[in-house]
Amino acid sequence: MKKTSVLLVILLAIAAVSASNTGGTIKLGLLKYNGGGDWYANPTSLPNLIKFCNRELGMNIDPEPETIEVGSPEIFNLPFIHMTGHGNVVFSTDEARNLRQYLEAGGFLHIDDNYGMDPYVRPALKQVFPELDLVELPFSYPIYNQRFGFANGLPKIHEHDGKPPQGFGLIYQGRLVVFYSYECDLGDGWEDPDVHNDPPDVREKALKMGANLVQYVFTN
Repeated sequence: MKKTSVLLVILLAIAAVSASNTGGTIKLGLLKYNGGGDWYANPTSLPNLIKFCNRELGMNIDPEPETIEVGSPEIFNLPFIHMTGHGNVVFSTDEARNLRQYLEAGGFLHIDDNYGMDPYVRPALKQVFPELDLVELPFSYPIYNQRFGFANGLPKIHEHDGKPPQGFGLIYQGRLVVFYSYECDLGDGWEDPDVHNDPPDVREKALKMGANLVQYVFTN
């Protein structure tokens, strides 16, 4: 096993313990990528999700997420990375290799299409795992059945094209390493209430689904 793989496995084990008590603090990451896409969209989303997870799941996550570049070695310190935006996504060869090593080593990437990202993020993922295809996960998949149950899969937070929300995954050697929420806008639902003026029940569904993602990472 590579040194980076061993390191992340150890960090994930520590994080799993820390997440369930007050003995330590773990951090979640926001992925900064090139290409011109607004990776920085929804600035209040992750802090609100973290607050919700700490309150509802009894976790001990640092209130402030860490912004991390795709090619940074520091990515191996973060068990959960969130990626969002509306536009172009570009990974260099080295960045794609680094992201693959991170995911192979036990890391997890959640991609939330903030509308307009889909045609760019799919080719970028092919750079990372050329041999894998995104597959739609069935509603019975464990990610929909953690602390909160979603019998019909992803909740619909915002309407754009009238399409149903879909949850896609990249599965590497039997493990879900990337979850891609499409036509859903989960991150918008995590934002402060006055940003999008979503009804409270819609925001709650978004936060509960986000909490399921985080919990899934630390229990699988």
